[in-house]
Amino acid sequence: MEIKTDDYRVWIEGSNIFFDGAMRLASSEAGAPVMALANSVLASNPSTITLDLKDLHFLNSSGINLLAKFTIEVRKHPDVRLVVRGTPDIPWQSKSLPNLKKLHPALVLLMN
Repeated sequence: MEIKTDDYRVWIEGSNIFFDGAMRLASSEAGAPVMALANSVLASNPSTITLDLKDLHFLNSSGINLLAKFTIEVRKHPDVRLVVRGTPDIPWQSKSLPNLKKLHPALVLLMN
């Protein structure tokens, strides 16, 4: 399963969700296909879901809101571990990704 636009790409490999490019969502509704893709992984009840954001160079507030909503959704499934991979080299990631741990303290944040 894959979502591809001129600016970004989101795809699934197993229970890993990869993000690439620059995601400028016009609204939270614009992120609905990405949320549906992520929820489809969650619905398969994997032991771990990994969001790999290392190649996502830009994410606007609507996209950050989408990550927050998905994090809260995963929190409702205590048997599913959420891992978020980012990089300190991209400023929005080092600023915004640690906030996801406030929403879901069990989240594993890997910034390398």
